[in-house]
Amino acid sequence: MNSETEVAPAVASILAAARERSADGHDRVSVAARSIPDAIERAAADGRVPVIAEVKPTSPTADGTRDDDPVDLAEAMVDGGAAAISVLTEPSHFGGSPEALTRVREAVDVPVLRKDFLLREDQLDVVEADLVLLIARFVDDLGGLVTAARDRGFQPLVEVHDRAELETAIEAGADVIGVNNRDLAKLEVDLGTFESVSAHVPDGVTLIAESGISTPADVRRMREAGADALLVGSAIMDHDAEGDVTENTRRLTRVAATEETDTETQT
Repeated sequence: MNSETEVAPAVASILAAARERSADGHDRVSVAARSIPDAIERAAADGRVPVIAEVKPTSPTADGTRDDDPVDLAEAMVDGGAAAISVLTEPSHFGGSPEALTRVREAVDVPVLRKDFLLREDQLDVVEADLVLLIARFVDDLGGLVTAARDRGFQPLVEVHDRAELETAIEAGADVIGVNNRDLAKLEVDLGTFESVSAHVPDGVTLIAESGISTPADVRRMREAGADALLVGSAIMDHDAEGDVTENTRRLTRVAATEETDTETQT
C-alpha cells in the first residue's frame, strides 16, 4: 500500500476509520452472485449504456446529503435503466450501511456492488453482495484478498488509478477492473485518466470507468475509450438539488438511443 502522504486528508481519514472497523461476530458469507458481465450484456442488448448507479447518501466531495430511503433510490435507478446498483456501506464519511445494501439487494434483481474501503479479509464477511470493491492502492495483499472474495462467491471489482496499479490488479488475477478518474491526492477529476489507462487493459477484462461522469458527452467519451460500463454516483444522486433519480439515470443510460434518434431526425 502506498504512503498515506499521497492521499488527501479526507481519504486518510476514511482509511483510518476503515482500519478501526471490526468485523468480529460475523459468520463467513457465501454468495450466489448475479453476474455483472451478464448484466452489462443485457443492458447493451436493450440499447442501454451499462451504468452502475450508486446509492450514495453523501461523500466528502458531495454538495449535500440525501436522506431518501435507499430502496426507493435503487428502484428509481433501475427504472431509469441502470444495469447494476452500487451501495455505499461506509458509515462515517458516506452515510452508508450494510443494512441498506441488504435491503437494496432484496428489492432489485440486478447485481449490487458493495462500495467500501475494504482492507482485510474479515471485512468481507459483513454483508452479502454480488460484487465488492477492492482498491488496489490500499490493499497490502491484493491477490490474497481477490482470492478470498471469490472463495465467498463475490465478484471482486478492483479499482486502479494508474498503469502501475493496473499491472498490480492484473497480476492479482482481477477480471473486473475499474479505473477511477479522481486523483486521491487533490480529489480532482480528469477523464483522461481512464483514457490513458484503458489502452493497456488486456482482452477479457470487464472494464468500468469511475468518477466524473456527469453528461452524455462524458458517457460517449468513456465508451469510446473502451469502457464496458460506467459507475456513476453524484450525477445521478444530485445531492444539492435532490433531482429526479430516475430521469438522471435515464439521461445517461439512453445516450446511444438518443444519438440514433438525433441521426434519424437529421436524415
